[in-house]
Amino acid sequence: MAPIDIHIKHAGKTYDIKLDPDLPPAVFKDTIYSVTGIPPDRMKVMVKGGVLKVIAALFRGKSFALSGTSLADSDRTLFFYRTTHLGRKSARKRYALPLDPSFNDFIDNEHVQGQTFMVIGAAGELPKAPPKPVVFLEDMDDSELAEALAKPVGLTNLGNTCYMNATVQALRAVPELQVALDAPSLQSSTPLPAALRDLYHSMSQTTDSVTPVRFLQVLRQVNPQFAEMDRSEKRAGDLMMGRQAYAQQDAEECYGAIVNSLRNVPGLDENGKTTATGAEAALGQSRFVQQYFMGEMRRELKCKEEGAQDEAPTVSNEKVLKIECNISVKTNFMLSGIMSSLDTELEKNSSSLGRQAIYEQKSRLSRLPTYLTVHMVRFAWRADISKKAKIMRQVKFPQEFDALDIVTKDLQEKLLPASRKMKDIEKDRRERRKVRKRTKQNVAAAGPSSSAPAPAVAASSGDVEMADVSATTAEGAATSEEGKGKEAVHDGELEDESVYRKKEAEQLAQLINEDIKKDIGASTTGLYELVAIVTHKGAAADAGHYMGFVKKSVFNAYTKKKKAPTPAAAAPSSDNTDAEAPPAAPAEASMSAADLTAELDALEDDEDWYKFDDDKVSLFPQEKLATLDGGGEDSSAYVLLYRSKNVA
Repeated sequence: MAPIDIHIKHAGKTYDIKLDPDLPPAVFKDTIYSVTGIPPDRMKVMVKGGVLKVIAALFRGKSFALSGTSLADSDRTLFFYRTTHLGRKSARKRYALPLDPSFNDFIDNEHVQGQTFMVIGAAGELPKAPPKPVVFLEDMDDSELAEALAKPVGLTNLGNTCYMNATVQALRAVPELQVALDAPSLQSSTPLPAALRDLYHSMSQTTDSVTPVRFLQVLRQVNPQFAEMDRSEKRAGDLMMGRQAYAQQDAEECYGAIVNSLRNVPGLDENGKTTATGAEAALGQSRFVQQYFMGEMRRELKCKEEGAQDEAPTVSNEKVLKIECNISVKTNFMLSGIMSSLDTELEKNSSSLGRQAIYEQKSRLSRLPTYLTVHMVRFAWRADISKKAKIMRQVKFPQEFDALDIVTKDLQEKLLPASRKMKDIEKDRRERRKVRKRTKQNVAAAGPSSSAPAPAVAASSGDVEMADVSATTAEGAATSEEGKGKEAVHDGELEDESVYRKKEAEQLAQLINEDIKKDIGASTTGLYELVAIVTHKGAAADAGHYMGFVKKSVFNAYTKKKKAPTPAAAAPSSDNTDAEAPPAAPAEASMSAADLTAELDALEDDEDWYKFDDDKVSLFPQEKLATLDGGGEDSSAYVLLYRSKNVA
């Protein structure tokens, strides 16, 4: 029998194809698949408005006029419906008719010729089985569950130990510290680093809150001031009854004590690996705190009184682990408070004047570490009441901090090119994320059939090349940006994000000063982002409650599910190491470029935080960070930890 000309309609488009009645239905479906892209086992073919005549010999010698017929998923069966009318009532019956190997036994050329077949189904590949078997949460042990949920755990309050809990959680925002603490030999003169390492291991292997008894004992052993008993008036009754309680301590002092105890912990090399093994453990090797936490302060002291112009200024250098933000009645922003602590006046004896004189001291950082600690000086001694009091003034702190204002001119010149480039890179990344987000929304609005490219087909009007909807929508979204981020768009569509990351890393590496490159752990851009906060709640300096806040994205470094860029796309980190991005699991190596781009967008769009109120852990929206500025007895930012930005 000669082939029959029919029409296929799908997703609003009509295609002309040939139906050969001598071939089985599977060939007919394959022909439809070649023009629509719908897999045969996901395809449903309908005839609307036409009449198919079933051969009498196949149905007891009778022929039925069918108002609708569908070819089933099985190539050997024809399902159809017949509607009969009985008075005002109608009945619709379903019939299943087994098919012979060809259409000849049940079709009528006269009625099929020129018919339009409606095809229903989604184009695209069938879902593939996951590369790894699915493991349900109830089948996981505690360590696997903690890894899968990726939610940090809290610490139990053992009696006025909230200051320690908040500090430990804040320091957990330093992934490089985990690498350093896992060194085979910590080479520490105190047992505190080992106790901190064991505590962090316990916190990463459970989903329940951890009781830090051992760490607290070691902390009080190494620093006896934290073992002070509470002898306040409100505890007088307990003391008389022989009951004692430990006193509340200062979280900033605890933070400083823990960091100081880590001074002998071995540092990391340029590859982010510990230097505690082999010849690298030799005397004089840089230590972790010296690399990642310690800055260098240059102080210039000059007499400002008349007659002392010939007196040469005194210059000194010292290493610092924090910078202070002084709070006065005029302080509204963190930067102004920092500048007031760096530019001070003092009175001392002048050798040129032979008397006491007023000197001006100007301090600037000559080295910026990867992690910059800012101490908001909220507790001060009041002489009128002979008591330490809390300064509750509202002081706004930034989530992104440009430290070029507090460095020496020499360091500023070294950092400025890389700093400017980093700002341009961040701007381009934001524009690319906007384009991808709009493209995704447009594709979703266009329907599922538009998400896959349609192949070229021969329609009745001629050969037509079907365009890719995603490329078209990406071009439209890019155009709507009015020229912004043009570097991110090439020929109307975006490349893989890893391609841009690789280019950005190469461009930034060329602008980083060679001296800073060699200084492992130093900030390469002078730009910082806030990653952890310790707050104090209450009006009294020796009481109240401390809580910790850590940026949610920080904990991606502790999970094996973190999708890291490929080595070719990975950029040098702010501290010249990749320690903050541990090696990816083997399964991640096969991650597609599209999945990697989506993962990076999700990570960078997630700006929420975790709130650690002892053993209670909850999500804290980024929009609420402004409530920690102070101005009352509620939680006020006390210690801020900033991390240097990088292109990774």
